[in-house]
This record gives sequence, C-alpha cells and structure tokens, in this order.
Amino acid sequence: MKFKLLILLLFLSPIVIHSQESTLDALELKLVSEKNQTKKLAILADMVDVVFQNDMKKALEIAKKGVHLADQLNDKNWQPKFYEMEGRMHANLLQLDSATIFFEKAMKGYEGINDVKGQASTSFKIAWVLKKYGEYEKAMQKDIHALKLMESIDDKAGICDALTRISHDLTNQNRMVEALDYAEKAIEMAEKNNLTSEFYFVYNNAGDVAISMKKNELSLEYFNKAASIARKQNFGPIYLADITNSQGNALKRLGRYSEAIKYYNDCYRFAKEANYPNAMNTVTANLGEVNLLLGNYKEALKYQLETIQLQEANNDYSNLIENYHHASTIYKKLNDFESALAYKQKAYDLRDSIGSIESDAKMSELLTKYETEKKEETIAFQETKIAQQKLVQYLGIVVLCLLLGLLIFAFISYRNRSKSNRLLAQKNAENELLMKEIHHRVKNNLEIVSSLLALQSAQIDDPTTKEAMTEGQNRVNSISIVHQKLYQGTNLGSIEMKDYFLNLSENILDSFGAENKVTLNLAMEKLDLDIDTAVPLGLIINELLTNTIKYAFPEGDKGTITIKLEKQNDHHLHLVVTDNGVGKSGITHGTGFGTQLVSLLTQQLNGTMQEESENGTTHIFDFKLRKAA
Repeated sequence: MKFKLLILLLFLSPIVIHSQESTLDALELKLVSEKNQTKKLAILADMVDVVFQNDMKKALEIAKKGVHLADQLNDKNWQPKFYEMEGRMHANLLQLDSATIFFEKAMKGYEGINDVKGQASTSFKIAWVLKKYGEYEKAMQKDIHALKLMESIDDKAGICDALTRISHDLTNQNRMVEALDYAEKAIEMAEKNNLTSEFYFVYNNAGDVAISMKKNELSLEYFNKAASIARKQNFGPIYLADITNSQGNALKRLGRYSEAIKYYNDCYRFAKEANYPNAMNTVTANLGEVNLLLGNYKEALKYQLETIQLQEANNDYSNLIENYHHASTIYKKLNDFESALAYKQKAYDLRDSIGSIESDAKMSELLTKYETEKKEETIAFQETKIAQQKLVQYLGIVVLCLLLGLLIFAFISYRNRSKSNRLLAQKNAENELLMKEIHHRVKNNLEIVSSLLALQSAQIDDPTTKEAMTEGQNRVNSISIVHQKLYQGTNLGSIEMKDYFLNLSENILDSFGAENKVTLNLAMEKLDLDIDTAVPLGLIINELLTNTIKYAFPEGDKGTITIKLEKQNDHHLHLVVTDNGVGKSGITHGTGFGTQLVSLLTQQLNGTMQEESENGTTHIFDFKLRKAA
C-alpha cells in the first residue's frame, strides 16, 4: 500500500521551519490588532501554512475565514489563493466533492488574473483528486499541463515537482524505465539548483520507483534519506506520517515484519496527531497486510475490513482493488471460501469499472505526445528562424499592401459606424454596472438588517426570542448571499445553486455552532437558476436546515444532511433534503412560522411537498418552473 506520494504531492508551498505554537500565537495576536483588511488576508494565509502540517481540521477553519474575508472584499488576487487553500484541506480530509468545487473556483480566479503559477499548482491538486477517483488518464493530462505551465515561466521548483509527479504516474502504469528516468531528472534538477524544498519529495519518489522495481534495499536507502531531511528541516507530523509509512513498506518487502509494524505504528500516531484521515486509512491497510504476512489472520482481517469500509465510504478507489484482494486472501486462509470469492469478484468488478492502468494505451500516448512536442518545437523553431529570414522581405511588401487596404476600409467603416457602436457599448456598460451596483447595495442593506437583528438579539435574555431572532437573521442572510453571488458573478441573470447552497449551509451551521456536529453532503451537479427561483429555494433550505439542526440531532449527536437538486427537464425541478437524525425534524405537520413559510414558498414555485420519516427525515419537493435566464 502506498499513499505517500499522492499525499505529499498535494502540498506545493515551500517548507518553512516554525516553532509552531509560538508562531501561531503571535500571528493570532497580529490578526486581532491589524486594521487593514488586505493585510489580514496575508496573516490568515501565514496561519494556514503554519497549522496545516499539524492539524488539518484547524487549518480548514482558518482557510474558510480567509475565503469569507476575501469574498467580502472581492479581492481578486487573494480569492483564488484561499479557494486553493480550502480545497487542499478538504482533499486531505477526503472531502473530495468540496475539494473539487474550490479547486475549480481557484483555477477560474487564477485564469482571471493571469497567474500562471497558481494555475499550475491548482492543476496539480486537481490531478491528485482525479487519482483518488480512479480517473488516471485525466490526472496525467493535468500533470503534463501543469509541467508546461511551469516551463513557460521557468519555475525550477515547479518543474522539479512536475517531473516527480509524472514519474509517479509512470510508476502506476508500470513503465518503470521511464519512471526511473523522470525520477533521476527530478533529483538532478533539485541538486543542481539547490532546491532544498524539493529534496524530500524527489528522494521519496525515487524510493517509490525503486520499491516498484523490487529494489527494496535501494528503496529503503532513499526513504531513510528523505526521513533524515524531514527531521532536519523540522517537518510536521503529516510528512513524518508519510515517510514512516514508506519506510514500513520497504521493510515489509524485505521481510523485516516486526520493524515494519513499528514504523506503521509511528505513522498511525503522527496521522492521528495531525487529524489526517487519509494516512490513517492507508496505514490501517498496511497493518492488515503485514499481519497477514505474519499469519495473524484474525488480526489482519480486522484491519483490512476497517480500511475497506473507510475507502468505500470516501469513494477512494486508488488502493481499494488491492485491499479487496487482501481481504479475499485472508478469508481464504480462514477457510471462509464464500467470502473470499465475494471479495475477489469485487476487486475484478472495480478494476473493470475504472479501467486497467497497465493496459490503457491513451495514458502512454499522453507522455509520448509531450516528449514529441518538445522535440518538434525545437526543430520547428530552427526551421522557422531560417524561413523567416527568407520570407521577411516578401511578407513586408504584402503586409504593407494589406495594411494600406485595411486602413482605407477601416477608416470608411469607422466613420460610418463608430458613433452608434460607441453609444450602444456605453449604454450596455452603464446598464451592467448599474445592475451590479443595485445588487451590491441590496446585499449591503440586507447585511445591515442582519447586523441590526444580531445587535437586538444580543440584548435579549429570553432563549425562545433569541432563537427566533437568529432564525430571522439567517433568512435575511440567505437572500443577501443571492445578491452577493449576482454582483460578483459574470451572469447577472442567474445563480449557480451548488455554490450558493454550500455558502448558505456553512453560514447556517456557523450561526448554530454546528460545524463539527453536522456534515453536509451536496449530492448535485452545477445548476444555474434565475433569482426569482433561487431566493425561495434558499429560504426553503434555510428553514429545513434550521429545523434539522434544532431537532434531528439531540444531546450533541453528530449526523449528516444531504441536499440534492436536479432539473429533470426544462420546467421541472426536483429537490430532496435528507437527514439521518432521530426523525423529529419534520416540518409539514407543524403550525409555526417556519412551516407556514415553507408552505407558501412551495406554492409560490408551483410545487408540491412530501415528508418521510424513516431512518431520519426526508423532505421531497417537485416544482414547475420557467427556464432560468
């Protein structure tokens, strides 16, 4: 089992040696005293860099604060950086759906400001998520695209990182000669340019290649070298979890099982310290495998089934086939042949569904195409340079004639049409600016109303009244977010609902202090709807989430809320909101304001509502709507 490179390659920032706790305390004090909002963003970014090596969940909380402030300021330079940070934390916590959303937003933001390095680093992270989903061909396309971007700006560390990633992709394809070639290129570049931030990664990857080539002694040497660098440079527990797992793998291949178990236990301790579920999942599988090799079949089965359950729950296909095979082997050793056959079949079914890397000719073509393009570019450059010397005189005459004709034509056209075009363009620009300003002012006014409700609530002692004020504040916020999305977006006529529901839900969970109590699952594709539809739907979701948080999970119970919205045809929307609580969050039989509001909003959208109470509560809505603008 190898999670190491997939995990390490997600982190692209250079390693900075920190005294973690003292540095974080100093940054928190600096954040509180800083008045300049843009400088606060820089402080929050530093805090994320400090914390993510030790506590993923805390790093996610800080990244969310950065996203909120950057969105509030509409800061185009900081927005994609914090989207990338939040996506990175979601990914390492195996919240892959949320990670994908934020990486896509980051990529769009970097493209908007022409930040090539940001585009490349985000492309690396998207490739990492694609590998977790088993989409290896798309992942390799992203890695090669990122390499080209890094080459275009001559970023040595970025190029070295890309070479390491492509080496790993080739290892997955069992193209070991090429994998070794790229690994050696990465080591050479790191040493030649003294890229200290890359030493750990290139040696760790070289160990991966060596272990795949069954050169186990050599792999252990590389891993030990990487471990030594990690400790000298004071790396956090995330990196230590990765490298101890790698050392355990090499020792396992050498038959030194007792030593391997010691390193695996160290890995589990580091992963638990850093709230690092991906590493915990993988090292659990490795403990299962080494116990299998030692003949401790019952102990091995316990670890193996736990790993499979976690990987299936997180849709983590990267090592699931291998774990199905291990489970089958263990059941066979325990003489449970029926279960052994069942897990063997699961492995074959999953392999067929995601495709075999070794037999995927398209992936081989990707790298061949890249190498060919590099050679052809060099040849083409030389040929073009020679041809340009011969053609420059002829082209000069032709261009001069064409330019003269175009100038005459352009002058005539300009004289006839420039005035009307200028007036029309000015009017369109003014209208668009006016609409954005209207939405911006509406959003600001709604925030004032929300703030007034919050101030009023702070003066109230009665819990029931205070709760009603909070609910009213959330209703105002649900409308405010719609107007925020409109003035920040490029389409003034529609709202992207998945992103809107994500922001709205996080706002509601935060208002009730339920971020760590309730997990949100957005089981839906991107969907654009007009404002007249988005506002009622947002208010309905607000009421249902509020009701669920209050009644579905009593006495501090944790649970999951799933939201699914899909357009079944041009005029029909289907909404399902489900929780796995105690079944007391139903709203259709109530008599309160929230119940009446949901009923009226459903009628407004010409819809119907059903409620089911089995294994929690499910609300089902069907709406007949006009097509979004």
